[in-house]
Amino acid sequence: MYKYKLTEDSPSPENFQQERIDAFSILEDKLQEIKKLLRQGKLATIKYYRVNPQSYNVVKGTDLIGEYLKDIETLLKEEE
Repeated sequence: MYKYKLTEDSPSPENFQQERIDAFSILEDKLQEIKKLLRQGKLATIKYYRVNPQSYNVVKGTDLIGEYLKDIETLLKEEE
């Protein structure tokens, strides 16, 4: 048996639901930042290949990023 009780009150359904809805705004803001980073990565890749035209180096891991984005899409799609 535990000696201590949790004193944290559980949130009301309204507060819980609002937190879940607000989380989408935070994620949208992160996506905007990711979009900027993708543009910068593209420019860095272009610059690198111009300087190193014979290179096969991967400057940014677009394959892995693409896989992560597919996973995100899967999580967000409605189940059919």
